[in-house]
Amino acid sequence: MTVALPITREKIVESARTLPAAPQVLGGLCELLQDVNADLDQVANQIRLDAALASRVVRISNSAVFGMGARIGSVEEAVNRVGFGEVLRLVGVATVARLVDRELACYCVDAERLRESLLMHALASEALARHTDIDSRTAYTAGLLRALGLMVLDRVARGRLPANECFNPQRYGSYVEWEGANFGLSHPEVTTMILDEWRFDDAVVEAIQEHLLLRGSGTDNRFACLLNVAGSIVERFDFALPGETTHWALSPEKLAAAGFEAEFVDQAAQEAHTLFIRQRAALY
Repeated sequence: MTVALPITREKIVESARTLPAAPQVLGGLCELLQDVNADLDQVANQIRLDAALASRVVRISNSAVFGMGARIGSVEEAVNRVGFGEVLRLVGVATVARLVDRELACYCVDAERLRESLLMHALASEALARHTDIDSRTAYTAGLLRALGLMVLDRVARGRLPANECFNPQRYGSYVEWEGANFGLSHPEVTTMILDEWRFDDAVVEAIQEHLLLRGSGTDNRFACLLNVAGSIVERFDFALPGETTHWALSPEKLAAAGFEAEFVDQAAQEAHTLFIRQRAALY
């Protein structure tokens, strides 16, 4: 089959630069938060690398979700208010709110659905990682950024792909199948290219590359399995994207590969959903 819009790595990187936020901030922030010698001033400086993101962080920190007490007006005050334990979640919500600035027209996914799905996946990944040897902040970041490829492919295809060739679940069983037919590569592959370009940690890149566990691949990567199980939590609460639901079915084999008991997944699901309900309003 001849693909409709073959896409080069150069085109992917070029399109990634048009995203309305700098998710690289999250990668640097994760590294800082794992450094026992890092201080809150360093964290604030990292956030200020993206001026618009910093402004949104301040605004969200004054919302009912994160705010308490007197109104604040600087990134330093925002970071001091929430502290090390919560700052990545604060920046994560701000990143999603700014990053998803439009619907994915070629995927037939509205912006609200995408924002909520990304945030829920991040919180589910964090909750699952909390009792493993995988750093929970790194897991949160991977869950939040795993769908960057969807956004970039939509930007590339918008205006070039005929409307009748947009994703249709009646014709294609998954986004991956549709992407292969139209672009010659999948959204995890695109996300991998972007994160490689931005020099994200290899563990994050490899986990996202394999997290759909296509044709049984990736089951030897516990981080990838964790992200996949997190997808099952996203689906449980009806926040999964339509073209990905086939990837999230839980099985004894997946649980064993991730090292989880079903009861633990249930507990992590409730923890993630409770946080999601509290933070959801900050997405808008």
